[in-house]
Amino acid sequence: MSTFSKDMEKTQTAWRQRHIATREQGTQNGVQYPWILPKNHWWESLWPGIRLDSDNSVERYIKKAKIQEHSGVHNLKSSWVLCANLYFAHRCDRRLLTRFLADHVDRRIVQIECLELEWVEEAPLDPSSLLGEPGGRRGASQTSPDVAFVVSLQNGGRGLILTEIKFTEHSFYPCSGRKKEYGNPDPERCLSAQTVFNDPGSQCHLLNWETKKRTNRQYWDHIEISQIGLHTLQKCPAAMAGYQLFRQTALAEGIAKSGRYDLVVSAVAYDERNKNLVHSMRSTGVEDFTEEWGALINGPARFTTFTHQEWVSYVRSNDTEGHWRKWLDWMNERYGY
Repeated sequence: MSTFSKDMEKTQTAWRQRHIATREQGTQNGVQYPWILPKNHWWESLWPGIRLDSDNSVERYIKKAKIQEHSGVHNLKSSWVLCANLYFAHRCDRRLLTRFLADHVDRRIVQIECLELEWVEEAPLDPSSLLGEPGGRRGASQTSPDVAFVVSLQNGGRGLILTEIKFTEHSFYPCSGRKKEYGNPDPERCLSAQTVFNDPGSQCHLLNWETKKRTNRQYWDHIEISQIGLHTLQKCPAAMAGYQLFRQTALAEGIAKSGRYDLVVSAVAYDERNKNLVHSMRSTGVEDFTEEWGALINGPARFTTFTHQEWVSYVRSNDTEGHWRKWLDWMNERYGY
C-alpha cells in the first residue's frame, strides 16, 4: 500500500472522530477498518450541500437516474464519494466549473449544459452497443465514466468530457481478460505488446470469451495504437494497470467517431499526492500516464488530466463572492485540499 493511501487512512479516521457520532466500524470485503463506516451511515461522509435534505441531493439524484452506487461508498477513501463532494456539489451552480474546464480542458467551452454521474450515451453509443458490454447499468458492470460534462462550445458546437475520478487507487487495474477463471488459455501473451497488436482478434481474450456470462468485447474496434505507442508500449496497455483507461479511451474514441459531438475528451482527475497512480503503468513502458497516455492512441478523441488540487485552488482564487467558502473549508478539513 502506498504512503499516500496510508496517510489518507489516518486523515479520514481522524476526520471521522471529529464529525461522525457512531464509533461502530463498518466492513468492506469482510474486514473492519476505522475508516469504514457502517453502510447505513455512508451519507454522513457527504458534503452537507448534497445530502438528502439539500436541494442538490446526490441520493435523490442516483435514485431518479437509476444509478448503482459503488459498493464502497461507506469507505471514507471512496473516490466515488470524493467525486460527489468535489464535482457533483457544483451541479446546480456550474459557473466556476465551466471556467475551470475552459482553462484546463478546452478554451472553446462556454457553458456546462449538464453534469452527470456514471454517464451513459443513448444507443447505439451506449456501452452495450458500442463496446459489447451487455447487462450492465449506470455504475455497475459497464464502462460508465464517474462524471461527464456535456458542454456548449463557441460557434454553437457541443462537447463531451468523460472523466475518471481517482483518489487513493494505486492503478487503473489489470484487465479482466487475463483471469484464468474467465478461460484465458495463455495470460502471458498479454505481456508482449507486439503479439497483441499484430493480431488482437486471436490474441486478446476479450475478443474470445468462452464463458456463458461473457460476450466478446469491442474495445479494439475503436483503439488504434499510434507509432509512438508501438515504440513505447512493452505490454498490452490494458494488461497490468491500465484497463480502466483503455476502456474509457475506447468509449471516447467510439463516440468521437460517431460525429455526435464536436469535441470528445477522455479525462482523468486525480490527487497530485498519489504518485503510485501517476507511475502505475511503468511496467508497461509508460513512466507517467499524465504525460504519455494521450500520445499512445490515434483517433479524434483527446486525452487530458487535471488534479483535484487544481480544481479546489481555482475555486479558492475565483470565488470572489465567497459563495463556496464553507465548501472550501470542508474540503480542506476532509481531504487536505
